[in-house]
Amino acid sequence: MTAYLLEHAWIGDRFLDDVLVEVEDDRFTSVTPDSDPPRAIPVRGLVVPGLANTHSHAFHRALRGRTQRERGTFWTWREQMYAVAARLDPDTYLALATATYREMAAAGITCVGEFHYLHHRPDGTPYADPNEMGEVLVEAARQAGIRVTLLDTLYLSSGFGVPPEGAQVRYSDGSVEAWADRVDALAPAPHAVTGMAVHSVRAVPASDLAAVADRLADRPFHVHVSEQVAENAACLEAYGVTPTRLLADHGLLGPRSSLVHATHLSDDDIALVGGSRAHASFCPTTERDLGDGIGPSRRLHDAGARLTLGSDSHAVIDLFEEMRAVELDERLATQQRGHWTAAELLTAATTDGHASLGWDDAGAIAVGQRADLVVVDPASPRTAGAGRDEGAVVFAATAEDVQRVMVDGHWVVEEGQRYDIGLELESAIARTWGEERR
Repeated sequence: MTAYLLEHAWIGDRFLDDVLVEVEDDRFTSVTPDSDPPRAIPVRGLVVPGLANTHSHAFHRALRGRTQRERGTFWTWREQMYAVAARLDPDTYLALATATYREMAAAGITCVGEFHYLHHRPDGTPYADPNEMGEVLVEAARQAGIRVTLLDTLYLSSGFGVPPEGAQVRYSDGSVEAWADRVDALAPAPHAVTGMAVHSVRAVPASDLAAVADRLADRPFHVHVSEQVAENAACLEAYGVTPTRLLADHGLLGPRSSLVHATHLSDDDIALVGGSRAHASFCPTTERDLGDGIGPSRRLHDAGARLTLGSDSHAVIDLFEEMRAVELDERLATQQRGHWTAAELLTAATTDGHASLGWDDAGAIAVGQRADLVVVDPASPRTAGAGRDEGAVVFAATAEDVQRVMVDGHWVVEEGQRYDIGLELESAIARTWGEERR
């Protein structure tokens, strides 16, 4: 058992001073505010629970700074993304994902939901181990010291009624049954949860959705929904309903479901998502980078949905920025302030985020919860003078202000490691693009 005295810690729904926490194995065994023990290890700064990144495509990290240089649309960006997807093999993917997850850890992210669809070889044939690419991601998370929910993704069509083509052939298992059987064969790991995902309603025919629901069991389920107006229009033309209604009609909306983006929703869609108590995974830095639009975050919350946050394409890996962007985007859309409190946004990034990934025992500094801690500097050039409360964390701090990170009782990030992480990212991305220095 190890005892720590947290100077200012987020407990429940507020910051408390001098919080004594005792950690045994990977759990908090006691949490006592207003303590002054003689032998506890001091942890100075603003201490919050581990952050959950609920939507990640690790290989997109290789696109940062490259796809932003040109004009275009989501669809032209997608072609650039496919160029990376076609290049990766297990070795280059392990290097890239490990470096990306280390960047996440240094930003205070203790658990990631990896939306994984790079299943097979570039020509679509399986590896000797059909789950090799998924196991690479699980190993990358282990090396980075964080937990992962592998959201193994079903991808059967390029668009409504169009077979996979180009880089997409490596995404497809050919049928729901082949995909689900492969997912069932994934090896368990103590730091990993296996979830299931449907890439989107354009990538899986409606006739297959009920079979997906039958194979979910109690796993987390994630799906891209209504990221683009064009997707909604094509779904209405193909099936006569919105993507959200299509999912609801096939049993794929519920408390274990997460709708990623949920940007262009009708009033009926919002009522369906809220009534099902589903999660809505917003990724504001990616949504603004791709020109997707601003989703109805507050209306979804008020209808009963639970907000979570993801960094998606990793144009930015900074959940503090994602938190405040939800509020700031609402201000732009409505020309009004004060839609989300700092406490609500911190809950989205911690407790609700972990729950959406199948880790109901993480996201809070409380007895019995996993011992995750994120130490934020309250006196950096960004946070100095902002106060020592949740407002400072959500509306002033950035990933750069994270000083130390504990995951499952182990310190996995200490000060001074960012330079080495940058070098590792540079090397891995150069390998991905074939740009290694000779």
